[in-house]
Amino acid sequence: MGEEKKPQSAGVWPTVKPFVNGGASGMLATCVIQPIDMIKVRIQLGQGSAAQVTKNMLKEEGVGAFYKGLSAGLLRQATYTTARLGSFKILTNKAIEANDGKPLPLYQKALCGLTAGAIGACVGNPADLALIRMQADATLPAAQRRNYTNAFHALYRIVADEGVLALWKGAGPTVVRAMALNMGMLASYDQSVEFFRDSLGFGEAATVLGASSVSGFFASACSLPFDYVKTQIQKMQPDAEGKYPYSGSLDCAMKTLKSGGPFKLYTGFPVYCVRIAPHVMMTWIFLNQIQKLEKSVGL
Repeated sequence: MGEEKKPQSAGVWPTVKPFVNGGASGMLATCVIQPIDMIKVRIQLGQGSAAQVTKNMLKEEGVGAFYKGLSAGLLRQATYTTARLGSFKILTNKAIEANDGKPLPLYQKALCGLTAGAIGACVGNPADLALIRMQADATLPAAQRRNYTNAFHALYRIVADEGVLALWKGAGPTVVRAMALNMGMLASYDQSVEFFRDSLGFGEAATVLGASSVSGFFASACSLPFDYVKTQIQKMQPDAEGKYPYSGSLDCAMKTLKSGGPFKLYTGFPVYCVRIAPHVMMTWIFLNQIQKLEKSVGL
């Protein structure tokens, strides 16, 4: 009996491992990046430049304001990043098998990234909504604030006040953004690792650092317009007549283009890039270290 259980356990861990590693690396990266993410959201909500937002937050709300929504951020990584990095590893492994063990061409990596991003976004949307609501709450007039205490309280209140399906409000733009971000992030990382390691002969540390930097840039450039629309949709409030400013993500994008031109969709790009690129880099670096640790202990 004991001998029969052993292979079963050995078979479960390799399947679960990429999901566990992905979630852990994303959560560790989020703990470091949360303050920059908070500033990025405030800039997109029209509160001024990075310097102005930082100064006002410190003066009016204190240091704790930079970590508002951390529980939602960690919950988001535990769902979204666990699903997307785990799915990408499974999908690329299957694709390599189908390709007779040869490295995948860039377009196949991009397709795996698109699919993994969509899966991750569907799983992570409730936590993402809670995170946006918590970060935007302090910018609302006192009478309109929702005053969520943590991510689980936010999820409970959203379900109680707006229904279960409200947890997937903004899911359309979230999924599209995640597909764009993960296509840029995941495909460019794998491609860059092959280039730095095989073509340039870089060592492990330089390869991970270089590939994660390239990955961060492409993730930022591909996803910011979708992130801007997603943020606007998720934080919108009805007016006195109960009408929302946008009917959907396409309406939001068209109105934004009409009022401010295409560069309006890149509002806060320097801060967004500073926030996304280090998070992507640290996610890959933490993932690399976790894998090395597992290898050293025989997992």
